[in-house]
Amino acid sequence: MRAFARQLRPAVIAVIAFTVICGLAYPALVTAIAQLGWADAADGALIERDGVVVGSELVGQPFTSPEYFHPRPSAAGDGYDGSASSGSNLGPTNEAFLAVVAERVAAYRDENGLGAGVLVPVDAVTASGSGLDPHISVRNARLQVARVAEARGASADDVLALMAEHTTGRASTVLGDPGVDVLELNLALDDAHPVGG
Repeated sequence: MRAFARQLRPAVIAVIAFTVICGLAYPALVTAIAQLGWADAADGALIERDGVVVGSELVGQPFTSPEYFHPRPSAAGDGYDGSASSGSNLGPTNEAFLAVVAERVAAYRDENGLGAGVLVPVDAVTASGSGLDPHISVRNARLQVARVAEARGASADDVLALMAEHTTGRASTVLGDPGVDVLELNLALDDAHPVGG
């Protein structure tokens, strides 16, 4: 019994020590550093309108009405579900994936009044790895401008100008491609060209 007690004591002390270090001290330190250096992002980069949170700069959300720019498809839960972040996990030769993409291509062309010869941007018909991307490609946004402008009774030039204001550059000036923040652009459109206004 004494041998068991001698082995149990250091094991219990190790569990308590590592619980305090890894479960309390480390998360508290990381949270404090994040709050000091990047408070907005650490708090979710929330976007408020009239004191009400309407979304986040970091997480996309679905828009389906013709007067709004549409985000890329999402495979996260029922769509843009932060608790179910994931991609479709279907490979590029999977028949189910190819069928879904073909349906999305046809729907995208139809809703944006595009001819059969117009190439549809890949981000318009495929979900991202997280399923939560808040941005779409500049090409994807440009192909939606005519629909959005018509639905809002605005000029395409006005919509393009707002789109340019909400286009982000490459990360660290070299990584990725420029993108358009869908939520921020749609909110700016609501301010500048209210639906029915």
